[in-house]
Amino acid sequence: MKYKTCVSIAEKTPLKVGQTAKIALRRSDYIEVRFDFLKINDIPKTLELVKKDLGRIVCTLRPKSEGGQFLGSEKERIALIKLIAKYDPYLLDVEFNAIKKNVALAKFLESTKTRLLISWHDFKKTPNAAELKKRMVDMSRFSNFVKIVGTAKSTDDSTRMLELYGRCEGKNNLISFAMGDFGRISRILCLYLGSPYTYASLGKAVAPGQFSVDEVKRIINLKKIKN
Repeated sequence: MKYKTCVSIAEKTPLKVGQTAKIALRRSDYIEVRFDFLKINDIPKTLELVKKDLGRIVCTLRPKSEGGQFLGSEKERIALIKLIAKYDPYLLDVEFNAIKKNVALAKFLESTKTRLLISWHDFKKTPNAAELKKRMVDMSRFSNFVKIVGTAKSTDDSTRMLELYGRCEGKNNLISFAMGDFGRISRILCLYLGSPYTYASLGKAVAPGQFSVDEVKRIINLKKIKN
């Protein structure tokens, strides 16, 4: 089995996104373009720059309220999400809190048959097991690609995020791990439990506890050698 990586790109100009994307796509299976790091007017231009590679790109436009950098209004963000959907990326990351409140957006994305990654993050803690299971089930109503991430304050928190794989039913493509130092190992172990990929960086981490893509590959290769 090939364990896959997705390099997160958080550049501030279309040119830098394009340059970094070329490098990352040579070293990783997928890339995540964090469109929220760009100025609003630069997002359409960036989409044009990377459109030939969108079959391997996870598109993310995260608002401040969800730990992102997008500074525009929610109305502007929804309009841009719809624009990104028209480009048919590998996955379009849409926050669970956003899609469950916006019926019109949910219907639009369903009509375009956009492949959605429904995401939810807790940047302060890791919820209990029952809460995590309920949230995963609720999120799965919108897509079979679900990303649910907590913040680990202990190894128990990290384990609880990974236990979700044992509670995952059907053909869900679950991405579940924990952020922070205590959660680092879960970013690797999630691959062996069924995650379609794990997030990594080219160098400096984009999220707390993130490994570089080279570190992930070294760890995976080390396990193969031992086996």
